[in-house]
Amino acid sequence: MRFFFVPVALAALLFSGCVPIVTTASSTPSGQAALELAVQRGLVRAGLAESSTGVVDTQERTRIVAGPMLADVTHRSIVVWVQTDAPAEVALTYVAVANDSTQLVGQERVGLAPVQTSALSNTASVRVFGLEPGWTYTYSLTVDGQELDLNVPTQFTTQSLWQWRTEPPEFTLAFGSCFYDNQPEYDRPGNAYGGSTDIFEAIRAKQPDAMLWLGDNLYLREVDWWSREGIVDRYSHARQTDALQGLLASTVHYATWDDHDYGPNDSDRSYILKDAALDTFKDFWPSPTYGVGGVPGVFTQVQLADVELFLLDNRYHRAPNNAPMDERTILGPEQMQWLLDALTTSQAPFKLVAMGNQTINPVEIFETYANIAPDEREALLDAIHQRGIEGVVFLSGDRHHGELNRLDRYGAYPLYDFTSSPLTAGASTYALREDSPEVDTPTRVDGTLIAGVHNFGTLTVSGARRDRTLTMRAFDAEGALLWEHAVNEKDLRMPRDE
Repeated sequence: MRFFFVPVALAALLFSGCVPIVTTASSTPSGQAALELAVQRGLVRAGLAESSTGVVDTQERTRIVAGPMLADVTHRSIVVWVQTDAPAEVALTYVAVANDSTQLVGQERVGLAPVQTSALSNTASVRVFGLEPGWTYTYSLTVDGQELDLNVPTQFTTQSLWQWRTEPPEFTLAFGSCFYDNQPEYDRPGNAYGGSTDIFEAIRAKQPDAMLWLGDNLYLREVDWWSREGIVDRYSHARQTDALQGLLASTVHYATWDDHDYGPNDSDRSYILKDAALDTFKDFWPSPTYGVGGVPGVFTQVQLADVELFLLDNRYHRAPNNAPMDERTILGPEQMQWLLDALTTSQAPFKLVAMGNQTINPVEIFETYANIAPDEREALLDAIHQRGIEGVVFLSGDRHHGELNRLDRYGAYPLYDFTSSPLTAGASTYALREDSPEVDTPTRVDGTLIAGVHNFGTLTVSGARRDRTLTMRAFDAEGALLWEHAVNEKDLRMPRDE
């Protein structure tokens, strides 16, 4: 760690507020750079030093280093997220440009009060409210009063108010898991574990209405696990990936986590920095809620058109994987109760339940639900049956291969689990090996195994109300279709006596 001795005059300047204070994050490379940059800017602005060009020019202004990213869109609101290279105030101005197909002319530009970036991560989430349903808006951003020229789309559209008016709209949700951002100085020796980031452009090219991140959205390393600053530094490194910026700006993003963006490999509720991890997740992934009823975590619920998305937290409350069998849990009792109640209340034709680990796969291997917490898995599936909850479809990541599993149930509709993994991390071929217990997974839908290939998935919901169709598609890293499978909402209803 490097130590700095600050002259009396500079110390007075620091504590007067002229120079942003940067905490012990300076022990990391990016934190060190941020400290030096903040001090230099403060000296320049205070007239105690000159910039590299002799004047305070655009090179000395605070910059956006990641984003903007769109998040949490509703009928009347949206969140715009950014990260800056130093503490700053971020403000947003927006204007309506279209209402459905009708061009609006001369609409008033609306500016929002500046939002201070997080002291932890230099991130800001600007929440915009007062929008109109189904309208398209453009926006601009200012940082410390300076409007920025952004090289990404700066436009968003709110959810339409179709209820009681029209048929529900068609929409597409893209999703994936396992994004490894290479950083050779901290990676394992040998070949890079992270593959091409071109996959993010392939996802963007599909023009999804939303993107769901299913966990392992980055990979914390040994140098990151044991400090709050290390966690923030890893999140920052991954988010600042150049190839990611177009996707962040062009669609709305939702996320849950898995072990690698929560803590060490296979980490659980014992992780000593789990609250620091949760704080960092909140800074980087704007969400409607984080947990519910005083129960912490990243689980939440989102409505997209007429579909509801239930994001689960499989780490914060999880027992150790090798705990006594009668103690094993992934969700914990409070989250389980919330999920069952929320599913019971939901009237959505498709209820998408998203978690890093596979739920339907019955093979007891690695971190499948059947292997880690079989009793809790059985309780969940039994409750879905006993409560007569219709339209449940599971989404999962983690496995470094992709597939679609289908569980046929006596006296009930089949349950699907669409697994998409990995985005850029190492792609596994283990499921193809003759000695693998998964070579003939009994629930796998024929022709859907994706092994040794980076991939992502999409879900497209279309059709008239009460006759909606969910089309599941898997794509490779170039955006080529690998397989598709469609199911109608009528196929996911409980049997009824005629």
